[in-house]
Amino acid sequence: MNKILSTRNLCKTYTTGPVEVEVLKSIDLDLNAGEIVIIMGPSGVGKSTLLHVVGGLDRPTAGEVLIDGENIFVLKEKELAVFRNKSIGFVFQFHHLLPEFTALENVLIPGMMHRNDMAIVERRARHLLDVIGLTSRIGHKPSELSGGEQQRVAVARALINEPKLVLADEPTGNLDKQNSLALYELILELNKKMNQTFIIVTHNELMTSRAGRVIELEDGRIKNNHRN
Repeated sequence: MNKILSTRNLCKTYTTGPVEVEVLKSIDLDLNAGEIVIIMGPSGVGKSTLLHVVGGLDRPTAGEVLIDGENIFVLKEKELAVFRNKSIGFVFQFHHLLPEFTALENVLIPGMMHRNDMAIVERRARHLLDVIGLTSRIGHKPSELSGGEQQRVAVARALINEPKLVLADEPTGNLDKQNSLALYELILELNKKMNQTFIIVTHNELMTSRAGRVIELEDGRIKNNHRN
């Protein structure tokens, strides 16, 4: 199988004055293309920090992150930003859509930043919005969309540059039960149809039971790593 992500001896320590807090401790992780992996654990064990480091949003104190064989932290900041925009999609608890833009325009923005052929990007954006069931809503601004619809737009935006990896941090944390279920069904569908790879931080038991693998963190280390 194609290994899409590897971390080796991944460590992250935050320093505030004389105090050092070791958040990640020697994390070794391998992820194959097409997997859905759930990251679990109580608050403060390093789940979001792990996503941020894997996604290149924060640099590790030690260790390596390889995405599709490329060690991302040998890249300079500008190179890393370009790589991140092209190869990694992000979905957060809050959708972070730009309020002045329509659903279609919000999905287009990462493609515009990557300077892709805009005709191709727009076709893909319209296709993605169709896949997630929002064709009739593409001209609506975030304030005119429900919470579930806004988060679906955020998922489409994360996919616009055909990323190797999508990282989702509590993507249903701001949604009710019905919309949470709909979003997870969408993630499963995208995984099946597009072989899209996801790492998801969540406490949602339904998604945990249906994911291919569950990783439990404890005190900055991997406590359990098992396949369903």
